[in-house]
Amino acid sequence: MAGVRRWRWLIAVASLVALLGVACGDDADTPGGEVEAEEFDEGTPMADIQAKGELTAGVKYDVPPFGFENPQSGEIEGFDVAIAQRIADKLGVELNAIEAISDNRIPFLTDGTADIIVSTMTITGDRDAEIDFSTPYYIAQGRILVSKDSDIAGMPDLEGKRVCTALGSTYEGIVTEEIPNVKARTPETYSECFELIQNGAVDAVVTDDVILTGMIIQDDSLQLVGEELTVEPYGVGLPEGSADNGMQEFVNSVVEEMLGDGTWEALFQEWVGQHTGETPEVPTMTLEEALELRPCVELC
Repeated sequence: MAGVRRWRWLIAVASLVALLGVACGDDADTPGGEVEAEEFDEGTPMADIQAKGELTAGVKYDVPPFGFENPQSGEIEGFDVAIAQRIADKLGVELNAIEAISDNRIPFLTDGTADIIVSTMTITGDRDAEIDFSTPYYIAQGRILVSKDSDIAGMPDLEGKRVCTALGSTYEGIVTEEIPNVKARTPETYSECFELIQNGAVDAVVTDDVILTGMIIQDDSLQLVGEELTVEPYGVGLPEGSADNGMQEFVNSVVEEMLGDGTWEALFQEWVGQHTGETPEVPTMTLEEALELRPCVELC
């Protein structure tokens, strides 16, 4: 069954790639042009990464258009991947993009599997108690995805329904605790939620709007309904201690440069805007403001 799910997902992503009409390019194709690498003092995390010659970044492989594996080229592409690539370029190293699903993002940072996580990861106080974050690079909103023939119009209509979200996501608690009599499905990946709603095994998927938009791009029989449920500021996940050893400051400088020099707008249009018709404002939320939205509850 897992093999069948994977094959169906590859077919869906192949269709998306055709719609996107873009492929992961080299530095010359990066908005803003060629990036000059910075130099760092010996003993810093940045110098250690430069010595290795590669930056290992955990990204999604099944969440187009933010992170997905192109079945034609085998390349890992998307908005999040482009953010990770810019950080690697600033270090002057290759990008090693490994798959990080919602449930293993923090373990990958705490056990050293990944140097950074750029994986549609919402900044929360509880997560910040275990790892560090960069300044927000994207602001998503929680939404509900249903088929166009569904009678679900908002959160109250999810009572008693079959609802899917990913294990380890910020929506797991919303689905399992806030929807009365819900029949929750929490698989490891959103590609599984996508298949479940396509074959009628669930009535709705609840997660970030950008993740759901990727599903709609692949299947126009689906639609978003209801009001925005949450505000989800995405940050680059960093190992605990990065606020003290210079890593957070470095990554913040890369993110803030992208937000200020037009690179962010170009990347958004390349990966998201051309399909949604949206032109959102460049994020201005600070890390402190993001943490105020989801204060630490369980780990503090």
